[in-house]
Amino acid sequence: MLMEIKKTAEFLKTNTDFNPKIGVILGTGLGGLVDEIDIKFSFSYDEIPNFPVSTVEGHSGKLIFGFVNGKEVIVMQGRFHYYEGYDMQKVVFPVRVMKYLGVENLLISNASGGVNPSFEIGDLMLIDDHINLIPNPLIGKNLEELGPRFPDMSQPYSKKMLSIVEKIASENNIKIQKGTYVGVTGPTLETPAEYKYFRIIGGDTVGMSTVPEVIAARHAGMSCFAISVITDLGVPGKIQVVTHEDVQNVAEKTQPVLTKLITELISKI
Repeated sequence: MLMEIKKTAEFLKTNTDFNPKIGVILGTGLGGLVDEIDIKFSFSYDEIPNFPVSTVEGHSGKLIFGFVNGKEVIVMQGRFHYYEGYDMQKVVFPVRVMKYLGVENLLISNASGGVNPSFEIGDLMLIDDHINLIPNPLIGKNLEELGPRFPDMSQPYSKKMLSIVEKIASENNIKIQKGTYVGVTGPTLETPAEYKYFRIIGGDTVGMSTVPEVIAARHAGMSCFAISVITDLGVPGKIQVVTHEDVQNVAEKTQPVLTKLITELISKI
């Protein structure tokens, strides 16, 4: 695995001559940031050696190198999920490639279902903690070159970046929530009893991504920031039939606000 990671990183270094310190993973319907990038290089995932290929609608499947507010960035336009049939090593493979490209800060967005009764559809929630119900990507033999056997997770999300975004939101009158994200395998959306359970155990929202990438990033010593778009509600009395198209539509409506938060965060890191 380590050899594959290094070969992929070397391919990208050779073909871009970029040294990004910031990596971004864009989730469902949240590709608007791409319009703000001064793109220098773009690769379809199937062009990149050893890279998985995204199979989910709304995930474009491109790796982009460019500038945002003068900062070099590498952006995943589409991610990989455990429910697609990939093992966890493949799910976090791109994060580990980013490590070998020099990325120090990882920014992640996702669409999720709110279980906090104070949330509304379309809200943005800064993730300040998570509960992992997905197989841990660090299970198996540890490679010390990637990170320690038992990485500390007392601060999975950067307090500094959270503070920066809270200030940006306040200055621009942008409503934000903050809370705990529950990571589950999917691909089914949750039953009413499951939504209730996630709330009982301390969750504010639930989704099928992000947590594996954050674990791998923290293992590698990166600082992490993540934000959820609340695309549906798992609150008693507010639960409705939801399709993936519904999720995409809500996520796309939040793109301008989310893009502003992320681009300004990038400029201040």
